[in-house]
Amino acid sequence: MHISVVIPLLNEEESLTELHDWIAKVMLSYEYTYEIIFIDDGSTDDSWNLITKLSHKNKSVKGIRFLRNFGKSQALHAGFNKAKGDVIITMDADLQDSPDEIPELYNMIVKDGYDLVSGWKKKRYDSIIAKNLPSKLFNWAARKTSGVKLHDFNCGLKAYHNDVVKNIDVNGEMHRYIPVLSKNAGFSKIGEKVVQHQARKYGVTKFGMDRFVHGFLDLITIWFLSRFGKRPMHLFGALGFIMFAIGFAFALYLGIDKLFINRAGRLITQRPQFYIALSTMIIGTQFFVAGFLGELILRNRTDKKRYTIKDQLNI
Repeated sequence: MHISVVIPLLNEEESLTELHDWIAKVMLSYEYTYEIIFIDDGSTDDSWNLITKLSHKNKSVKGIRFLRNFGKSQALHAGFNKAKGDVIITMDADLQDSPDEIPELYNMIVKDGYDLVSGWKKKRYDSIIAKNLPSKLFNWAARKTSGVKLHDFNCGLKAYHNDVVKNIDVNGEMHRYIPVLSKNAGFSKIGEKVVQHQARKYGVTKFGMDRFVHGFLDLITIWFLSRFGKRPMHLFGALGFIMFAIGFAFALYLGIDKLFINRAGRLITQRPQFYIALSTMIIGTQFFVAGFLGELILRNRTDKKRYTIKDQLNI
Protein backbone atom coordinates (compact mmCIF):
# COMPACT_ATOMS: atom_id res chain seq x y z
CA MET A 1 0.00 0.00 0.00
CA HIS A 2 1.35 3.41 -0.96
CA ILE A 3 -0.25 5.78 1.57
CA SER A 4 -2.07 5.73 4.88
CA VAL A 5 -3.83 8.99 5.75
CA VAL A 6 -4.31 9.26 9.52
CA ILE A 7 -6.88 11.86 10.61
CA PRO A 8 -7.66 12.47 14.30
CA LEU A 9 -10.86 14.40 14.86
CA LEU A 10 -13.24 15.77 17.46
CA ASN A 11 -16.71 17.02 16.45
CA GLU A 12 -15.98 17.70 12.77
CA GLU A 13 -19.17 16.36 11.19
CA GLU A 14 -19.50 19.30 8.77
CA SER A 15 -16.17 18.71 7.05
CA LEU A 16 -15.74 14.93 6.95
CA THR A 17 -17.57 14.14 3.70
CA GLU A 18 -15.86 16.98 1.82
CA LEU A 19 -12.46 15.98 3.20
CA HIS A 20 -12.97 12.33 2.23
CA ASP A 21 -14.02 13.21 -1.31
CA TRP A 22 -11.03 15.54 -1.71
CA ILE A 23 -8.56 12.91 -0.53
CA ALA A 24 -10.14 10.16 -2.67
CA LYS A 25 -9.94 12.44 -5.73
CA VAL A 26 -6.21 13.05 -5.18
CA MET A 27 -5.52 9.33 -4.68
CA LEU A 28 -7.43 8.40 -7.80
CA SER A 29 -5.64 11.04 -9.88
CA TYR A 30 -2.20 9.67 -8.93
CA GLU A 31 -3.28 6.01 -8.86
CA TYR A 32 -2.14 5.51 -5.27
CA THR A 33 -3.29 2.54 -3.24
CA TYR A 34 -4.39 4.02 0.07
CA GLU A 35 -6.35 3.88 3.28
CA ILE A 36 -7.95 6.70 5.25
CA ILE A 37 -7.99 6.09 8.99
CA PHE A 38 -10.35 8.38 10.89
CA ILE A 39 -9.81 8.38 14.66
CA ASP A 40 -12.87 9.75 16.43
CA ASP A 41 -11.53 11.10 19.71
CA GLY A 42 -14.81 10.99 21.63
CA SER A 43 -16.97 13.18 19.38
CA THR A 44 -20.41 14.09 20.67
CA ASP A 45 -21.84 15.11 17.29
CA ASP A 46 -22.67 12.90 14.27
CA SER A 47 -19.02 12.37 13.22
CA TRP A 48 -18.96 8.61 13.85
CA ASN A 49 -22.16 7.97 11.89
CA LEU A 50 -20.67 9.86 8.95
CA ILE A 51 -17.45 7.83 9.16
CA THR A 52 -19.57 4.65 9.19
CA LYS A 53 -21.40 5.74 6.04
CA LEU A 54 -18.13 6.66 4.32
CA SER A 55 -16.66 3.24 5.20
CA HIS A 56 -19.64 1.53 3.52
CA LYS A 57 -19.19 3.72 0.47
CA ASN A 58 -15.41 3.36 0.26
CA LYS A 59 -13.67 0.26 1.64
CA SER A 60 -10.43 2.26 1.92
CA VAL A 61 -12.02 4.22 4.77
CA LYS A 62 -11.30 2.83 8.21
CA GLY A 63 -12.43 4.12 11.57
CA ILE A 64 -11.38 3.98 15.20
CA ARG A 65 -13.71 5.35 17.86
CA PHE A 66 -12.55 6.17 21.37
CA LEU A 67 -14.89 5.67 24.29
CA ARG A 68 -14.24 9.25 25.35
CA ASN A 69 -11.89 12.13 24.53
CA PHE A 70 -8.32 10.96 25.19
CA GLY A 71 -6.43 13.62 23.22
CA LYS A 72 -4.74 14.02 19.85
CA SER A 73 -1.56 12.20 20.83
CA GLN A 74 -3.48 9.06 21.79
CA ALA A 75 -5.49 9.29 18.56
CA LEU A 76 -2.31 9.47 16.49
CA HIS A 77 -0.84 6.56 18.45
CA ALA A 78 -3.86 4.42 17.62
CA GLY A 79 -3.75 5.46 13.96
CA PHE A 80 -0.02 4.82 13.64
CA ASN A 81 -0.49 1.39 15.20
CA LYS A 82 -3.01 0.39 12.50
CA ALA A 83 -1.44 2.15 9.49
CA LYS A 84 -0.15 -0.17 6.74
CA GLY A 85 1.03 2.29 4.09
CA ASP A 86 4.65 2.78 3.06
CA VAL A 87 4.13 6.49 3.76
CA ILE A 88 1.88 7.83 6.51
CA ILE A 89 0.29 11.25 6.05
CA THR A 90 -1.30 13.01 9.03
CA MET A 91 -3.69 15.92 8.68
CA ASP A 92 -6.41 17.67 10.63
CA ALA A 93 -10.07 17.11 9.80
CA ASP A 94 -11.10 20.77 9.64
CA LEU A 95 -10.13 21.31 5.96
CA GLN A 96 -7.36 23.75 6.90
CA ASP A 97 -4.85 21.20 5.55
CA SER A 98 -4.98 20.63 1.79
CA PRO A 99 -4.93 17.03 0.47
CA ASP A 100 -3.41 18.44 -2.73
CA GLU A 101 -0.10 18.55 -0.82
CA ILE A 102 -0.07 14.74 -0.44
CA PRO A 103 1.71 13.79 -3.74
CA GLU A 104 4.68 16.08 -3.12
CA LEU A 105 4.96 14.99 0.50
CA TYR A 106 4.87 11.37 -0.64
CA ASN A 107 7.64 11.99 -3.20
CA MET A 108 9.84 13.68 -0.59
CA ILE A 109 9.67 10.51 1.51
CA VAL A 110 9.95 7.93 -1.29
CA LYS A 111 12.20 9.67 -3.82
CA ASP A 112 14.18 12.15 -1.73
CA GLY A 113 14.72 9.75 1.15
CA TYR A 114 13.38 11.82 4.03
CA ASP A 115 12.31 10.04 7.19
CA LEU A 116 9.84 12.78 8.07
CA VAL A 117 8.58 15.89 6.29
CA SER A 118 6.75 18.55 8.28
CA GLY A 119 4.41 21.10 6.77
CA TRP A 120 5.12 24.80 7.27
CA LYS A 121 2.10 27.09 7.22
CA LYS A 122 4.11 30.11 6.13
CA LYS A 123 0.97 32.16 5.46
CA ARG A 124 -1.69 31.61 8.10
CA TYR A 125 -5.33 32.62 8.28
CA ASP A 126 -5.55 32.51 12.07
CA SER A 127 -5.77 35.34 14.59
CA ILE A 128 -2.44 37.18 14.85
CA ILE A 129 -2.71 37.80 18.60
CA ALA A 130 -4.36 34.55 19.67
CA LYS A 131 -2.44 32.11 17.45
CA ASN A 132 0.26 33.52 15.14
CA LEU A 133 2.45 35.35 17.67
CA PRO A 134 2.26 32.66 20.38
CA SER A 135 2.97 30.06 17.69
CA LYS A 136 6.12 31.89 16.53
CA LEU A 137 7.38 32.13 20.12
CA PHE A 138 6.59 28.48 20.74
CA ASN A 139 8.36 27.34 17.56
CA TRP A 140 11.43 29.47 18.36
CA ALA A 141 11.70 27.88 21.81
CA ALA A 142 11.24 24.39 20.34
CA ARG A 143 14.02 24.96 17.78
CA LYS A 144 16.44 26.25 20.41
CA THR A 145 15.68 23.46 22.87
CA SER A 146 15.50 20.47 20.53
CA GLY A 147 17.99 21.38 17.80
CA VAL A 148 15.43 20.41 15.13
CA LYS A 149 15.31 23.26 12.60
CA LEU A 150 11.62 23.47 11.72
CA HIS A 151 9.50 26.59 11.41
CA ASP A 152 6.18 24.98 12.35
CA PHE A 153 6.31 22.08 14.82
CA ASN A 154 2.56 22.11 15.40
CA CYS A 155 1.44 21.79 11.77
CA GLY A 156 -0.89 18.80 11.54
CA LEU A 157 0.10 18.06 7.94
CA LYS A 158 3.15 15.77 8.04
CA ALA A 159 4.51 12.78 6.13
CA TYR A 160 6.40 9.87 7.68
CA HIS A 161 8.17 6.80 6.48
CA ASN A 162 6.43 3.75 7.92
CA ASP A 163 9.51 2.85 9.97
CA VAL A 164 9.26 6.14 11.84
CA VAL A 165 5.70 5.77 13.13
CA LYS A 166 6.32 2.16 14.15
CA ASN A 167 9.32 3.10 16.28
CA ILE A 168 8.20 6.19 18.18
CA ASP A 169 5.84 6.37 21.14
CA VAL A 170 3.47 9.33 20.94
CA ASN A 171 1.92 9.82 24.37
CA GLY A 172 0.63 12.51 26.71
CA GLU A 173 0.49 15.71 24.65
CA MET A 174 3.65 14.99 22.65
CA HIS A 175 2.03 15.17 19.20
CA ARG A 176 3.55 18.66 18.85
CA TYR A 177 7.01 17.16 19.15
CA ILE A 178 6.88 14.12 16.88
CA PRO A 179 9.88 15.49 14.89
CA VAL A 180 11.86 15.66 18.14
CA LEU A 181 10.75 12.15 19.14
CA SER A 182 11.80 10.93 15.68
CA LYS A 183 15.21 12.57 15.97
CA ASN A 184 15.73 11.04 19.41
CA ALA A 185 14.81 7.63 17.96
CA GLY A 186 17.56 7.96 15.33
CA PHE A 187 15.57 9.24 12.32
CA SER A 188 17.63 12.31 11.56
CA LYS A 189 16.66 13.14 7.96
CA ILE A 190 13.85 15.56 8.74
CA GLY A 191 12.62 17.97 6.07
CA GLU A 192 10.12 20.76 5.72
CA LYS A 193 7.70 21.86 3.03
CA VAL A 194 5.75 25.07 2.73
CA VAL A 195 2.07 24.07 2.59
CA GLN A 196 -1.13 25.93 1.89
CA HIS A 197 -3.07 26.92 4.97
CA GLN A 198 -6.78 27.45 4.46
CA ALA A 199 -9.20 29.42 6.57
CA ARG A 200 -11.49 27.29 8.71
CA LYS A 201 -14.65 26.58 6.73
CA TYR A 202 -16.82 24.95 9.39
CA GLY A 203 -17.13 25.15 13.16
CA VAL A 204 -14.58 26.58 15.57
CA THR A 205 -11.14 25.50 16.72
CA LYS A 206 -11.01 22.90 19.48
CA PHE A 207 -7.82 24.35 20.96
CA GLY A 208 -7.54 27.44 23.17
CA MET A 209 -4.67 29.57 24.42
CA ASP A 210 -3.94 26.99 27.10
CA ARG A 211 -2.38 24.74 24.45
CA PHE A 212 0.64 27.06 24.30
CA VAL A 213 1.13 26.84 28.06
CA HIS A 214 0.86 23.05 27.83
CA GLY A 215 3.16 23.14 24.81
CA PHE A 216 5.96 24.89 26.70
CA LEU A 217 5.58 22.51 29.65
CA ASP A 218 5.72 19.55 27.27
CA LEU A 219 8.82 21.07 25.69
CA ILE A 220 10.56 21.02 29.07
CA THR A 221 9.39 17.43 29.57
CA ILE A 222 10.69 16.22 26.22
CA TRP A 223 14.02 18.02 26.78
CA PHE A 224 14.36 16.19 30.10
CA LEU A 225 13.32 12.84 28.64
CA SER A 226 15.67 13.14 25.67
CA ARG A 227 18.63 14.04 27.89
CA PHE A 228 17.94 12.09 31.08
CA GLY A 229 14.93 9.85 30.41
CA LYS A 230 17.04 6.69 30.56
CA ARG A 231 19.46 7.95 33.22
CA PRO A 232 17.64 10.22 35.69
CA MET A 233 20.41 9.77 38.25
CA HIS A 234 22.76 11.72 35.98
CA LEU A 235 20.66 14.86 36.50
CA PHE A 236 19.45 14.41 40.05
CA GLY A 237 22.76 12.98 41.18
CA ALA A 238 24.67 15.96 39.76
CA LEU A 239 22.29 18.45 41.39
CA GLY A 240 22.46 16.51 44.66
CA PHE A 241 26.26 16.49 44.60
CA ILE A 242 26.40 20.26 43.97
CA MET A 243 23.95 21.06 46.78
CA PHE A 244 25.60 18.62 49.19
CA ALA A 245 29.06 20.01 48.36
CA ILE A 246 27.87 23.58 49.09
CA GLY A 247 26.44 22.48 52.43
CA PHE A 248 29.53 20.49 53.33
CA ALA A 249 31.77 23.46 52.50
CA PHE A 250 29.77 25.74 54.84
CA ALA A 251 29.80 23.08 57.57
CA LEU A 252 33.57 22.63 57.20
CA TYR A 253 34.08 26.39 57.38
CA LEU A 254 31.97 26.62 60.56
CA GLY A 255 33.83 23.74 62.16
CA ILE A 256 37.30 25.13 61.43
CA ASP A 257 36.26 28.63 62.53
CA LYS A 258 34.81 27.37 65.82
CA LEU A 259 37.63 24.97 66.69
CA PHE A 260 40.70 26.95 65.65
CA ILE A 261 39.93 30.60 64.83
CA ASN A 262 37.09 32.06 66.87
CA ARG A 263 36.50 29.70 69.82
CA ALA A 264 34.76 32.31 71.97
CA GLY A 265 32.43 33.51 69.22
CA ARG A 266 28.73 32.88 68.75
CA LEU A 267 27.29 29.42 68.91
CA ILE A 268 27.25 27.67 65.57
CA THR A 269 23.44 27.42 65.69
CA GLN A 270 23.23 31.23 65.94
CA ARG A 271 25.05 31.76 62.66
CA PRO A 272 23.17 31.91 59.31
CA GLN A 273 25.84 29.75 57.65
CA PHE A 274 24.69 26.85 59.81
CA TYR A 275 21.18 26.94 58.33
CA ILE A 276 22.52 27.34 54.80
CA ALA A 277 24.70 24.26 55.34
CA LEU A 278 21.84 22.28 56.87
CA SER A 279 19.33 23.22 54.15
CA THR A 280 21.62 22.56 51.19
CA MET A 281 22.76 19.19 52.55
CA ILE A 282 19.14 18.13 53.10
CA ILE A 283 18.18 19.30 49.58
CA GLY A 284 21.19 17.49 48.14
CA THR A 285 20.14 14.28 49.87
CA GLN A 286 16.61 14.69 48.49
CA PHE A 287 17.99 15.05 44.97
CA PHE A 288 19.94 11.82 45.42
CA VAL A 289 16.79 10.06 46.66
CA ALA A 290 14.81 11.41 43.66
CA GLY A 291 17.48 10.04 41.34
CA PHE A 292 17.39 6.61 42.96
CA LEU A 293 13.58 6.53 42.81
CA GLY A 294 13.69 7.56 39.13
CA GLU A 295 16.07 4.70 38.36
CA LEU A 296 13.88 2.21 40.24
CA ILE A 297 10.72 3.36 38.46
CA LEU A 298 12.47 3.22 35.07
CA ARG A 299 13.59 -0.36 35.66
CA ASN A 300 10.26 -1.60 36.98
CA ARG A 301 7.73 0.26 34.86
CA THR A 302 5.14 -1.60 32.82
CA ASP A 303 3.31 -0.11 29.88
CA LYS A 304 -0.33 0.56 30.64
CA LYS A 305 -3.32 1.15 28.43
CA ARG A 306 -3.63 4.83 27.53
CA TYR A 307 -6.99 4.87 25.76
CA THR A 308 -10.09 2.70 25.23
CA ILE A 309 -11.38 1.92 21.75
CA LYS A 310 -15.15 1.56 21.51
CA ASP A 311 -15.62 0.66 17.81
CA GLN A 312 -13.53 -0.08 14.71
CA LEU A 313 -14.43 -0.10 11.03
CA ASN A 314 -12.65 -2.11 8.30
CA ILE A 315 -9.72 -2.85 10.65
